[in-house]
Amino acid sequence: MGATDDIMKMAKDNNCVVTTAMVVAAGISRGNIKYLVEKGMLEKSARGVYILPEVWDDELFNLQSRFKKGIFSHETALFLWDLTDRTPNVYAMTFPSTYNLTKPKESRVNCTQCKPEWHEVGVTAVKTPGGNLVKAYNRERTLCDILRPNSSADIQTITESFKRYATGKNKNIPLLSEYAKIFKMETKLRAYLEVLL
Repeated sequence: MGATDDIMKMAKDNNCVVTTAMVVAAGISRGNIKYLVEKGMLEKSARGVYILPEVWDDELFNLQSRFKKGIFSHETALFLWDLTDRTPNVYAMTFPSTYNLTKPKESRVNCTQCKPEWHEVGVTAVKTPGGNLVKAYNRERTLCDILRPNSSADIQTITESFKRYATGKNKNIPLLSEYAKIFKMETKLRAYLEVLL
């Protein structure tokens, strides 16, 4: 099997997506990707991200591939966890406070920053509607984030999300309370939970 066959197999095994980083890590020259694009066997989806021509573009996966420090949060995480019916118009990502936001803002990402020690709290992998794995904050961290003063979530979104969480099978109230302590959201959280639980 040649290098181009290896790349095509990689794409097929990875939900029809292949990245330059994956190809280089496998010891294959990146020139092979260019060849496959010219032949119409791959399409460039974003910088360093290529897809098979027959699949839909996965914007969430593309953003994560480009901004590796970005973690899907707020309304985007609510959408990924099925805690809201609303599909976000603009995707929200959280970055460490030391990160330069110029590039993500140019890509129309709704950017939030947090203390570097808070950045990894509650990070987990979740599948996009396109079937690719991306990093997002878990349900509990996301619910705390949407209660924060800098959150753009409206009261209807917050209420709906908490209702869905309270009636869902995967709730973890002790973890939610622990995060509320870390992010100093205990009073606000109690107000919602008393109504729902």
